[in-house]
Amino acid sequence: MTEGVLIKVGMADLNVGTGGAIIRTTGLGSCVGLTLYDAQLKLGGMAHIMLPSSEIAREGQLNIAKYADTAVPELIEQLKRKGASIGRLVAKMAGGAQMFAFANGSDSMRIGPRNVEATKLALTQLGIPLIGEDTGGNYGRTVELDSGTGVFSIRSVQHGIKEI
Repeated sequence: MTEGVLIKVGMADLNVGTGGAIIRTTGLGSCVGLTLYDAQLKLGGMAHIMLPSSEIAREGQLNIAKYADTAVPELIEQLKRKGASIGRLVAKMAGGAQMFAFANGSDSMRIGPRNVEATKLALTQLGIPLIGEDTGGNYGRTVELDSGTGVFSIRSVQHGIKEI
């Protein structure tokens, strides 16, 4: 039993937990915190996605957790290795804020909204339903997934705590 265990997910990182472990990531601004959950196994995973597409990657060794198009399939693979069924997985996500106002409205500055769109596209392509979200706005969030219950908690200074 891993109840009471805290699994931290850093920026551009992903991890999985089971049996009541709490999976947490902090500092979601324009980043998206995506969770996938298999209720039958009480198995969950979380990715802290920074950017929409790995096509813009400049680093030598690609960090697959950093990009929506690579993090979503990798998180699914890690959950499947622990016995999850893709047919039972459901997604919840938060973040994707527009943290700064830009006068020119250039698309390259819309990182938050583009992260949300890219994450939703990846989920759709893989057939995973998005059953809850708290995205957009202009404020930061900390999110937690309880792997025992599937409850997704979102904390923000401006809006307190909400669960989806």
